[in-house]
Amino acid sequence: MVNTNNELFVEAKKSCTVLFFIYDDLQTKCNPHCTFHTTLSNHLSTLFLDKVIELNTRIELLSKRTIREKLLGYFNVVSSKNMGKTFQIPFSLTDLADYLSIDRSAMMRELKLLKEDGFIEKSGNRIRLLYK
Repeated sequence: MVNTNNELFVEAKKSCTVLFFIYDDLQTKCNPHCTFHTTLSNHLSTLFLDKVIELNTRIELLSKRTIREKLLGYFNVVSSKNMGKTFQIPFSLTDLADYLSIDRSAMMRELKLLKEDGFIEKSGNRIRLLYK
């Protein structure tokens, strides 16, 4: 039998607020009209589902074989979320390379090639898709 203490370790990349809770307390309201517990129970499944979708999307992107496939896949995801062909990458290019698990300089070369090949227009972190 494996025994764990159910501890998780998390490191924040920027300043944030952390909410600690006892899992069993989520199911039990402190009183029948507690707005906090009502709101939490109404939104908790959505929060979990959103995180599962985000993680599955990242796994799908990481499973792509080439840098070009990873970048175009990521651009498709972001453009779909924004419902438009023009969007701002929500973090730095270094963070994008880390997110896609690719070398930053190789990613920059591929972005240049995508621009030269007519797939994208790029200005800073702003991308415009020229395909679709």
